[in-house]
Amino acid sequence: MAFLKGKRALIVGAASERSIAWGIAKAMHREGAEIAFAYQTEKLRSRIEKMASLVNSDIMLECDVSRDEDITKLFDDLKNYWEHLDIIIHSVAFAKREELSGDYVEATTREGFQMAHDISSYSFVALAKAGRDMMQGRNGALLTLSYIGAVRAMPNYNIMGLAKASLEANVRFMADALGADGIRVNAISAGPIRTLAAAGIGDFRKIFDHYVLTAPLRRGVSIEEVGNAAAFLCSDLASGITGEITYVDGGFNAVAGIPGPNA
Repeated sequence: MAFLKGKRALIVGAASERSIAWGIAKAMHREGAEIAFAYQTEKLRSRIEKMASLVNSDIMLECDVSRDEDITKLFDDLKNYWEHLDIIIHSVAFAKREELSGDYVEATTREGFQMAHDISSYSFVALAKAGRDMMQGRNGALLTLSYIGAVRAMPNYNIMGLAKASLEANVRFMADALGADGIRVNAISAGPIRTLAAAGIGDFRKIFDHYVLTAPLRRGVSIEEVGNAAAFLCSDLASGITGEITYVDGGFNAVAGIPGPNA
């Protein structure tokens, strides 16, 4: 059963075929959704063109989510292709590399704090605000991506942890604000995956190895597994679910962080 047949999804933030956003795009395409891509800079266009061709999409729109005028233009341009929109996937996060390591208090600056929250959290509500009229009457869904660093202090995550905590609060407030329109808002908190974003986290290999030893499933998760969960959460099968942070992390969030007896 193609449970997203007839749905139209805007994927914001896909950067490569290793990205979680690409795993989501593939799952949604498999389930019958039409896909559009929004990318940050022209230098990413060749990658997006390749991914778009694999999901039979010809909609690729440039958008810097730190600029309101770009977000407004994104939806104006999207209306040239579609009259309505059912799904927005927000896969966008950024913090200065130098503020992701070392002593959190010493490393964090006012500028870096504002930038991380603006791009990683505010951009989600900005997309919802600009896309709201296209989603009216569609039983739409918005989905963003978080990480366990939103609720636990993690090494080499620093300011991004606070930005993700803001993003998770954003999910709850947006769910409340948009629920009367029939629009649901959720997040997936994925386990560590070797993506371009993960490359910016110091000692990622050590973090990943500890995760594999500790998570109940004793393995990592894939972009395909996250994509499957995202496709479900944005489908009518999940019509009663909103304001939730769903963990797709092999159960890591449920344990104490100490490797089990069978590790």
